[in-house]
Amino acid sequence: MEWTMTANAPGQVCLMQGNEAITRGAVEAGIHFAASYPGSPSSQVLGMLGKIAKERGFYAQWSTNEVCALESCMGASLAGARAICIVKQNGLLCTADALFCGAQHGVKGGLVIVTSDDPSAHSSTNEFDSRWQAEGACVPMLEPTIMQEAKDMVPYAFELSERVGQMVIIRLTTRVCHGRGNVTLGPLPDRPESLRTVGEWDRMTCVAYQHEPMLQKLDAIRREFGDSAFNHYEGPDVSKDLIIAGGTGRLYAREAIDRLHVGDRVGLMSLGTLWPLPEDYILERLKTAERVLIVEEVDPFLEQNIQAIAGRNRLSLTFLGRSNGALPRIGELDPENVTAAVAAFAGVPQPKREVPPFDTALPVRDLTFCAGCPHRATFYLLKKIMRQEKLPGIVIGDIGCYFMAGQPAGYYGYQACNCMGSGINMAQGLGQLTAYGMDQKVATICGDSTFFHTILPGLVNAQYHNANMLLLVLDNSATAMTGFQPHPGTGLTAMGDPVKPMDIQKIVEAMGCDVEVADPFDVAETEKTLRRLIQKPGMNVLIMRQPCATLMGKQGRKKARVYVDQDKCLGDGCGCDKYCSRVWGCPGNTWDFTKNKAVIDPVTCVGCGVCAKLCPGGAIQVEGGEA
Repeated sequence: MEWTMTANAPGQVCLMQGNEAITRGAVEAGIHFAASYPGSPSSQVLGMLGKIAKERGFYAQWSTNEVCALESCMGASLAGARAICIVKQNGLLCTADALFCGAQHGVKGGLVIVTSDDPSAHSSTNEFDSRWQAEGACVPMLEPTIMQEAKDMVPYAFELSERVGQMVIIRLTTRVCHGRGNVTLGPLPDRPESLRTVGEWDRMTCVAYQHEPMLQKLDAIRREFGDSAFNHYEGPDVSKDLIIAGGTGRLYAREAIDRLHVGDRVGLMSLGTLWPLPEDYILERLKTAERVLIVEEVDPFLEQNIQAIAGRNRLSLTFLGRSNGALPRIGELDPENVTAAVAAFAGVPQPKREVPPFDTALPVRDLTFCAGCPHRATFYLLKKIMRQEKLPGIVIGDIGCYFMAGQPAGYYGYQACNCMGSGINMAQGLGQLTAYGMDQKVATICGDSTFFHTILPGLVNAQYHNANMLLLVLDNSATAMTGFQPHPGTGLTAMGDPVKPMDIQKIVEAMGCDVEVADPFDVAETEKTLRRLIQKPGMNVLIMRQPCATLMGKQGRKKARVYVDQDKCLGDGCGCDKYCSRVWGCPGNTWDFTKNKAVIDPVTCVGCGVCAKLCPGGAIQVEGGEA
């Protein structure tokens, strides 16, 4: 990987993942500054940049949150630095205030935002479409389809940003981030160019009179996009049936046209400049068309905007797309649903899909915490205690690995979850209702990375107003959900430099909160602490401190041997049907149906030994290993 990022080998062809292509494009652009908060599917970009930053002479940072990342890039831009900010769709929403204000005051050095959308929400809570943000903020947006475009768009975006004095967004989707393709390398600059001196009268300030200049920049970019090589048309010179596609839809549409053999009468317009749309370029094809099929992810963004272009020019066309059932309204596109849409559009039979027969159905695999995850013990205790209250206790969730706590993996452990950092504020609202007769205990959860990301302001608010609630900080020493990136509590930077870690306990104490620390693997003592704090009035904090089991495995911790003494195993007599595998839910605990006994999978088990502390019959044994 590092060779392909740092080799000055123009013309060399390399197989690259989309995230690698973006990284290479940033290096070829000669960036000075890179910042991000980890979020799949684009987490690898800053991770790769951090590894080569010192060698290539630029700075890379895992920021505390996306707002810090984007505004840091704006600061670097003021000095003429080329800065790249990498976020996912949820993170782009977090930056909204900075994004919309920044669009008005513009930039000095080039500033490129890479946002990754996640159709079908493979690693997200939603499949939000970032294109609306570009339109609303009046910021230009590009969208690559193939890996070569992903690399080439980055240097172009920086050049465009500096030429017009505006941020540029590059939108990716999951299949582009994680797909692979051939990329021809370009030359690398010797070193990033020298920075400019920030003069006394240099200004990047959002004021009302800059609204009109911002729109003028957008008009100029629209004209330029009309001649962009990232837009192209394939098909007959005059096509009454026209497909317009962007992103992955372009590849699926091209494949469908070839499969159905309708390329002689169906035209395909591929758009790489998503906002502002190149109106004249699109209009040229609309004037000769009668029907238009729009293929895009996720929302009908192109569909609505191209319909508006047709309406303004009094064209009578039939439009088909995601808003009227020609394509699914939600979820990812794929070759099959696009081929079905193109077949119906072209009036030809859909090819039969060859599905190999299976003798047996594939087993359903439930989402669950990793083997040895400390969160499993936390939610086991939390659920046990909260349902034993006079009234059921209320638990508010948050976003991270522990999002699964709302599912069977966490015993359906919370009643509500909104967005990252919202748990503390929702719980604070509930915690103020005791004065009005609400007699339910309130708890909320967050991870250690989320604590720094967005919990701090909410905790200040809850403490200042003395809400009756308990905050559990699940401190597993990593941003585990997105790939173990460092955060301010880990003592490491994106560039590998050791720094003094920030102590969550001391931060909470400095706010005046009552705070205690517990080990979720010390089940008996932690249960006592949790029961006591849930009854305690006022704002209380409990830090559940136990490292991520997967992280500890990566660091080479010696694994304990966990096994079941079959002579002691009570089987169904333990009081819970298949307690070890079904109730505790750890992948390392399984059930032997032939013997009606519990067994431990030695491959999956990480040796945490918590199951031994919970076994009603004392049949699970632990030998050796490191605590």
